[in-house]
Amino acid sequence: MTRPPTILLTGFAPFGGEEVNPSWQAAVALDGERIEGHRVVARLLPVEFDASLEALRAALDETRPALVLCVGQAGGRAQLSLERVAINVDDARIPDNAGASPIDQAIAADGPAAYFASLPIKAMLAALREAGIPAEVSQTAGTYVCNHVFYGLMHALRDAPGVRGGFVHIPYSPWQAARHAGAPSLPVETVVAGLRLALRTAMATTTDHRLAAGAEQ
Repeated sequence: MTRPPTILLTGFAPFGGEEVNPSWQAAVALDGERIEGHRVVARLLPVEFDASLEALRAALDETRPALVLCVGQAGGRAQLSLERVAINVDDARIPDNAGASPIDQAIAADGPAAYFASLPIKAMLAALREAGIPAEVSQTAGTYVCNHVFYGLMHALRDAPGVRGGFVHIPYSPWQAARHAGAPSLPVETVVAGLRLALRTAMATTTDHRLAAGAEQ
């Protein structure tokens, strides 16, 4: 039997002293779903600079996806953050889960300074907001493992014509936020609904919307 084409959806293991990572909780909740005729395949990535890209490349080789969306936790953010750009630098504020703390280090020595997401992030933004799910376009994915994976994904997809990719940051879950006084949060169920809608929109949209979603700072 021929397997349906796939969407690769990744989440991360816990890090920074957290016991859970809602990016993986949300990704695994969508594992096996059908979206626009494509089967969602969820894969867990370690919060380690080197091992994360090894795991991502293995997942790309295994699933041969039509579209890839990587998801990471960004404590302190209040919305689903659709990342616009990944930059070619690692600059760790805290060690990764393997103890590595690269500083001002290129992710790909032969790579450009930055890659833009190839997903229709403005159309995804519009769909999420229309559904009442808080969302924004983010102009920075940071310089930690999330940006490392986002950049590594887009660097890998340069040799995969027609395969689109991008990255979404999500807030703490309420369970986590209860341990971070005053931190914003979103229920994992809301994140799952948002990711489902974002993927459906991405699969159905070939030309992105043109709407203002920039930042003053």
